[in-house]
Amino acid sequence: MEFEFTQEQRVLRETIRSFAEEQILPHVREWDAQAHFPKETLLELGKMGILGIIFPEAYGGAAMSYVDYVIIVEELSRVDPSIGIAVAAHNSLCCNHIYMQGTEEQKKKYLAPLASGHKIGAWALTEPGSGSDAVGMRTSARPQKGGWVLNGTKTFITHATVGDVAVVTALTEPKDPHHGITAFIVEKGTPGFSPGKKEDKLGLRASDTGELVFEDCFLPDENRLGKVNEGFKDALKVLDGGRISIAALSLGGAQGAYETALKYSQQREAFGQKIATFQAIQFTLADMATRIEAARLLTFQAAWRKDHGLPVTKQSAMAKYYASEVSVWAAERAVQVLGGYGYIKDYPAEKFYRDTKLNTIGEGTSEIQRLVIARQIFREFGA
Repeated sequence: MEFEFTQEQRVLRETIRSFAEEQILPHVREWDAQAHFPKETLLELGKMGILGIIFPEAYGGAAMSYVDYVIIVEELSRVDPSIGIAVAAHNSLCCNHIYMQGTEEQKKKYLAPLASGHKIGAWALTEPGSGSDAVGMRTSARPQKGGWVLNGTKTFITHATVGDVAVVTALTEPKDPHHGITAFIVEKGTPGFSPGKKEDKLGLRASDTGELVFEDCFLPDENRLGKVNEGFKDALKVLDGGRISIAALSLGGAQGAYETALKYSQQREAFGQKIATFQAIQFTLADMATRIEAARLLTFQAAWRKDHGLPVTKQSAMAKYYASEVSVWAAERAVQVLGGYGYIKDYPAEKFYRDTKLNTIGEGTSEIQRLVIARQIFREFGA
């Protein structure tokens, strides 16, 4: 088993790290305070191929691997998880759903402008009363001559108020919600489609999150994505890849928190010596480094399997579950190492603490990941 990056991947890591430290780091605190979505930065990332990482060049993508994808999202999230999640949601959810289930016409029409960053993508599954219980969906799509009429509300949607293209799931067979959901592509400006409330969040504040509202929104059948009543099954396939990106997001946040604590321990003095000399601090840093590395191995294993066309449902759920929990734990430990300074905004520890919590919730809570893992275990065991 190969554990080393290729020369190209090492260059990629350094390129993204330099961009993050030079173009993102100086603005992190301002963007967080103002809940500002830096669309101009996303456009620059689009020019670099970062908004079409895993898609073929024929559709405007960069034709990179999932291993490359993890490298990119981790490095961005190490500096600002808000940018990491924007890249992850755009690539893994909206764009990937179109790539996996779209017709050739849909892929040619939507993927190129999305991959370039000239358009931002959203993916809408969650509703006010339907999160982990996705089959509790209430947004409906009623067939009408030539197309469909959507009504309902989606919530907690990344890029809700800044997005240009949204992939939306809706109930098309009310009597069978498990097998009666269909996906649609909805463009900004479509009559009956509008952004709702923008959420005022604990963390990831530079990432746009809000509602999408559909009021007698007519869509021609050419906007249907995939087969009728197979949207939920397709969404689960999309989430298999999406969870790898959230694991990468978690890695970046954990690594950023760890480096903050490590740097501080070598600067702060107490009782006449650097606190890095104290065993309690050393043990904390050792535990952080070990858990982060374990999460990294799980994440790259899932990415490698995805690149080689192997099943990833169990591995992506394990990576997402473990890495997300580690990110929250590592960020809390970083705050503790910094003491009082960890609690103020002059240092990045408190921001990592706020940002990482979403990792255990988005794209399937830790509880849902346990269910997914358990089902796969029993399926493999033959139970």
